[in-house]
This record gives sequence, C-alpha cells and structure tokens, in this order.
Amino acid sequence: MTIAIKRIYDPPAKSDGYRILVDRVWPRGMKKEDAALDAWSKELAPSTALRKWFGHDPARWEGFRHRYASELDDAAEHWRPLITQAARHRVTLLFGAKDEEHNNAVALKSYLDALLKAHAVR
Repeated sequence: MTIAIKRIYDPPAKSDGYRILVDRVWPRGMKKEDAALDAWSKELAPSTALRKWFGHDPARWEGFRHRYASELDDAAEHWRPLITQAARHRVTLLFGAKDEEHNNAVALKSYLDALLKAHAVR
C-alpha cells in the first residue's frame, strides 16, 4: 500500500506505478505526451476558490489542509478508486507546484494515507 508524490516535471520512472495528475490546471510548459500519465483527475484537485485562497502561502497551509479535506470528504467517488489501486500497487500523485512541501498533492497523500491506515485497522 504505497502512495507517493512527485513533481510532474521530474522524469517518469517505472517505479512510479500508477501516475495520476491531481492538479486542476495543466502544468505550465509540460507537453501531454511527456507526462506519461495514467490519469488526470481534476476532480481530486482543490476547488478553484480554495486554490486561489491558498495561493501557495505556507502561512495558510494548515487552513488549506483542513478546507481541502472537507472538499475531499464530499468527493469519495473520485478518491475511492485510488485507495483500491494503492492497496495493490504503487500510486504516484503528480503535481506541478514549485513548493514540494505545501501543495495539494502533499495534502491529498496525507488524507489518503489516513484512509488506508484506518482501512487496514478494520
């Protein structure tokens, strides 16, 4: 049960497993044929309003994580297949942000890891 995160600008690797872009907008300067995606899930990305509010401001990180988790709570039909996939194979969440510590893929991974952990306990 592995979920990883990676910048979409980093070269794809076989070890990435299932590669899914979790940004609402296509990453600047990235050609679709170079992305080596298995899927692009705009629905797993934060809403446009939340993304603009956050603005990649580390001071808003905790608030962003909580608001994004609330959005994800209402989007189970989009993240549930990733949980199933991650239970069997490695899943790599791809993102375009420059900040590798404060972005939606980091928050999504944390959210999904908590679900996987809770599911494993049951």
